[in-house]
Amino acid sequence: MNALIDELRATLSALERDGLRRRRRTLDAPCGPLARIDGLDRISFCSNDYLGLANDPALIEALCDGARCFGVGSGASHLVSGHIEPHEALERRLAAFSGFERALLMTTGYMANLGIVPALVGRGDAVFADRLNHASLIDAVLLSRADSLRYPHADLAVLERLLAQSRAKRKLIVTDAVFSMDGDIAPLPGLLELAERFDAWLVVDDAHGFGVLGPQGRGSLAHFDLPRSERIVYMGTLGKAAGASGAFIAASELVVEGLLQRARTYIFTTGSSPAIACALLASLDLIENGDARRAQLKRLAQQMSTGLAGTRWKLVPSPTAIQPVIIGDNHEALRVASTLYDKGLWVPAIRPPTVPKGSARLRVSLSAAHTEAHVAALLAALRELA
Repeated sequence: MNALIDELRATLSALERDGLRRRRRTLDAPCGPLARIDGLDRISFCSNDYLGLANDPALIEALCDGARCFGVGSGASHLVSGHIEPHEALERRLAAFSGFERALLMTTGYMANLGIVPALVGRGDAVFADRLNHASLIDAVLLSRADSLRYPHADLAVLERLLAQSRAKRKLIVTDAVFSMDGDIAPLPGLLELAERFDAWLVVDDAHGFGVLGPQGRGSLAHFDLPRSERIVYMGTLGKAAGASGAFIAASELVVEGLLQRARTYIFTTGSSPAIACALLASLDLIENGDARRAQLKRLAQQMSTGLAGTRWKLVPSPTAIQPVIIGDNHEALRVASTLYDKGLWVPAIRPPTVPKGSARLRVSLSAAHTEAHVAALLAALRELA
């Protein structure tokens, strides 16, 4: 074992040297704009709780009522005995809310993506993926054993050329809807047009758009007013704007039934908690009626943009709750994040391989639960550091 242990120790040392080692902190309070760590409160710009629902009393009450009625665990996979009435009600509600014929509840967004792609394509097929897609989509393509062709970020011209050259039996385009490290939105109308023209599936990961974008928070497809084409497979997560945990896949009746029969991450895992499903039903009510929360997010994003104008910090243009401040060097990003933390502001430093080399950044995640004063404190500290 000595050689194996030495190799692992060297790997960790290299991560430390390059400013890439990750560390976690333990919070003493619920998810919210104020994080309590070691007894001290810090303004947190870390979480993806975009609408401030993770600690909302309505969700807590629904969760407790659900646990009293249906217990905590499901006990088995959905296809054995773990599909309980709240799961069924939530799937029906998610399908209607997202505008599709049917929805399938999944344990996590990562597992949803790992289930979708290998169920639709395999050896001899081709997947066309945006170069900045989330790790779960990258891993899903690898699992499928299909040929992987990556196009430059949001470059429809290159994608069109790749699709035209492909002789694959089945084609699948896969993209984030909102890119988690830049906050920009994929050109979904153009992607759908190419999928239609070249007879391809279009898989859309709307982890960071669901609940935030579109009328009543119905997501990125609704943001562009796109038809719910039979070739679209839509994935939304329920642990970000929805404030709880889990994910769902929405598509046509035929596609969802096919995934139910073939997606290994659905078939071979225990069903999610029925109490969480009850909380999510309450969450959907708040999302649907959450225009004031979404308006607050827009105000805060504009405050960020205006507040950093004229400084050396480069704020990536983003119409969403994700507001990245590009630093560049890994060690400098860590130093800036550490200084902010000492000032009572918790902002994560994101480094490769999560983002491209040389683009280390502060990833500022805004929430409707933040106030203008919270953002003003962050801006003042950043301007001082600049």
